Amino acid sequence: MKILSAFVLAAACVLPFYSHAAPLDDAIAELQRDWEVIRYQTPESARLKRFEALSAKAHSFSQTFAGHSEPLVWEGIIVSSLANEKGGLGALSLVKQAKVMYEQAIALGGDALQGSAYGSLAVLYYKVPGWPLGFGDKAKAEELLKKALSVNPSGIDPNYFYAEYLVETGRGTEATPYLERALAAPPRPGREVADTGRREEVRQLMAKVKAL
Repeated sequence: MKILSAFVLAAACVLPFYSHAAPLDDAIAELQRDWEVIRYQTPESARLKRFEALSAKAHSFSQTFAGHSEPLVWEGIIVSSLANEKGGLGALSLVKQAKVMYEQAIALGGDALQGSAYGSLAVLYYKVPGWPLGFGDKAKAEELLKKALSVNPSGIDPNYFYAEYLVETGRGTEATPYLERALAAPPRPGREVADTGRREEVRQLMAKVKAL
């Protein structure tokens, strides 16, 4: 089964240790570029293998830059994306791993990458099945989504994810303002592929809301 359909993107880094700032920025930018090419520009049949390779790279970056939340966020995003492609029980194991990565990132500094760890973890909570199969928790998801919005209120991703959450929990009539904010979000330098892909997802969700 497909557990997840979309994942958090982020553009800015807040770095607590400036001696590693440039190498860390470069590593995060590399993961972002690779992820968005696989997510939005790679045929579905080739995504699994490419996400497997990218997850190994992300893990090496998390080890190299231990003590920083940013690589953990991106490792979580990539592992979650791998779960989406893999499906089945193997996917559930992977999203549990991603959950731990996001929690570790939040413990190190949840506001890094414009609060992406909060939004990414929220997606898991509202996409993954609840007990006894998984850890899904709609109330926890909403709490995290609101936290993500408090950190980045005009961002395309937190607004999209909250709108998607509202639709999936039967509150689609509340989603339109968040979708409008997502479409109005300022472009992120160097993230044109991701922004284009996310805006298309926003438009698709808007059409779904209008049909309710």
